[in-house]
Amino acid sequence: MNLHRMLQQRAAEGRPIRIGLIGAGKFGSMYLSQVRRTPGMHLVGVADLSPPRAKEALARVGWPADALAARDFADAAKQGTTHVSDDAQAMIASPHVDLVIDATGHPAAGIAHVLACCEHGKHIVMVNVEADALAGPLLAKRAREAGIVYSLAYGDQPALICEMVDWARTAGFEVVAAGKGTKYLPEYHESTPETVWPHYGISAEDAKAGGMNPQMFNSFLDGTKSAIEMAAVANATGLLPAPRGLEFPPCGVDDLARVLRPAAEGGRLHHRGQVEVVSSVERDGRPVFRDLRWGVYVSFAGDSDYVRRCFREYGLVTDPSGNYTAMYKPYHLIGLELGISVASVGLRREPTGAPEAWHGDVVATAKRDLKPGETLDGEGGFTVFGKLMPAADSLAIGGLPLGLAHGVRLERPVQAGQPVRWDDVVFDADDGAVRFRREMEKAFAADRGA
Repeated sequence: MNLHRMLQQRAAEGRPIRIGLIGAGKFGSMYLSQVRRTPGMHLVGVADLSPPRAKEALARVGWPADALAARDFADAAKQGTTHVSDDAQAMIASPHVDLVIDATGHPAAGIAHVLACCEHGKHIVMVNVEADALAGPLLAKRAREAGIVYSLAYGDQPALICEMVDWARTAGFEVVAAGKGTKYLPEYHESTPETVWPHYGISAEDAKAGGMNPQMFNSFLDGTKSAIEMAAVANATGLLPAPRGLEFPPCGVDDLARVLRPAAEGGRLHHRGQVEVVSSVERDGRPVFRDLRWGVYVSFAGDSDYVRRCFREYGLVTDPSGNYTAMYKPYHLIGLELGISVASVGLRREPTGAPEAWHGDVVATAKRDLKPGETLDGEGGFTVFGKLMPAADSLAIGGLPLGLAHGVRLERPVQAGQPVRWDDVVFDADDGAVRFRREMEKAFAADRGA
């Protein structure tokens, strides 16, 4: 509410939010297409490992060449133009940037960028949900201690889910479940970059011609991305994963209230207050009627005769008892909506979702029988997928976080479907991301009195 009016005022005063974007991939490009059309925002810099690729992305979404003529960040701030660089750390350190967006998707890089923002007093919007799932609770704590705002990215599903949860709770409802939709079948957990394209209904040749990355697309299919996003939601809202992780029940929008209620009352949930993802296909492969593949939802309870009567009077679709109902948003616009986070953080110092505690974790899980000597290849690869589990359970088994399961060698065999543990791999204890994650695990164990 009122963010656009506040942005117009900042524009009129000549005090735009000064923004630095790290990563000009798909999400970043979608934001680039909108930021020039938004008053009160000035994209001072874009940092990307390949500046020519970043400039191509800017041109593709409509930026004129003269808007990229700045020599450095200071020149860009003075002229109202944008400087493209390969030096993210220099951009974070620049006194001409107020807020940083990490759209890299690289967990270790995300941790480094947040810590640099803490050092230099820059707010951070984390499109990089991979880093958030790996170490978000400790990153957000460090940000609060540094006096900056750490925020999930609006347009991505976790922030949209957090918004719906906040709406329901602020209206006085108990949230029973919250999550998103996706296309899921159990066999997808075994999918690899070599088998991914038939599941999307396209050929490998067409995918290659379109520049589509098979490992990235496979991470959406094999359940990893869903686990990462639901870990972020759990940590930001306090909604807890079920002990066995995500079930992915098939469910259309008209059945949300019936399916997303506790199993003891006829639904599919382990408990009230759960994160869950619903599938857009039945287990036999038939499409779900009125599916929620691209959207998000929240189910909530009436818990009184009066509220249940109101549900009926105002036409809400409920479960058979009339006590549970749901709201949903059928689509999300990804980077096209990111400006909501930028405005909320830059104007109000309010995140659009942020980790408050460590409730959910994503553990590397074997796609097939793995042998000693093999090297794990991380998210969407040939060896492991990410499985959501309660953080306490991950800590108890010494689970290897999915975000660090890339380029590490196995010392012990791991059977298909089983979690990989820290003790199963050779890792560099001095690596910055490893040290930060281990610090979070230690702090969590201490908080639990372990």
